[in-house]
Amino acid sequence: QVHQVESGGGLVQAGGSLRLSCAASIPVYAMGWFRQAPGKERDFVVAIDYEGEKIYYADSVKGRFTISRNNAYNAVYLQMDALKPEDTADYYCATSGLLDRMLEGDIAYWGQGTQVAVYS
Repeated sequence: QVHQVESGGGLVQAGGSLRLSCAASIPVYAMGWFRQAPGKERDFVVAIDYEGEKIYYADSVKGRFTISRNNAYNAVYLQMDALKPEDTADYYCATSGLLDRMLEGDIAYWGQGTQVAVYS
């Protein structure tokens, strides 16, 4: 069982920034973020492999969000800039043994979620 603790959500004005963090209890190969807006399905946001060499972003966040990781702390971070009201959602840290599986939505473990709200 992998435990993941997320932090960094909050309320921000459109155009502002937030940084999400997620720390896993053990090393994991693929880490990433999904988000779920009220009344909608959970959607892929971004994923990164263990070496940080392969990174995939959803088109809706390219150029605004940046993922990074620190394997010394089994941690992944999501820097969110130029936030828009449509970015409002619960953000979930996700881990998987394979990056391809994460891209297909096959997630081994989920975090508890952290809320991001962007107002105009």
